[in-house]
Amino acid sequence: MFIGFRAAEDRVIAALAEAGYADITRTQARLLAGIDLDGTRLVVLAERARIPKQTALALVNGLEAAGYVERVPDHSDGRARLIRLTARGQGIMPVAVAEEARIEADWQTVLGARRMGALRSALWALALDADPHLHPPESPRRDGHDRHPG
Repeated sequence: MFIGFRAAEDRVIAALAEAGYADITRTQARLLAGIDLDGTRLVVLAERARIPKQTALALVNGLEAAGYVERVPDHSDGRARLIRLTARGQGIMPVAVAEEARIEADWQTVLGARRMGALRSALWALALDADPHLHPPESPRRDGHDRHPG
């Protein structure tokens, strides 16, 4: 499973580089994928990425310096700040999503539709077992976007 994951991740990172986002690392890309459209608190990003808060802070600092994210006030808690994608950060998402779709299409070519459907179901079952807070594609998050594992 790791080989397939790593190969898919390599393709997404390569697509980002080709689209002009060559400065994004794997770890930064994983963190970016966890940011909600209306922003996400640092502690939530760290939990989603399963990394220490200090590591998430260092990654966010780098992403902010590169212009991918910004810190904005959290109106639900005056003391807290949200990490939100800038226009540059939002530009990454369609590139990554398009490459993920190409990867799935390629995998379906190899596996066939039935086996690809079974793979997708099995991976979601494992992901939900590992993290019950995930939302499968048929149950979108509040912001209207799905949070896919990985």
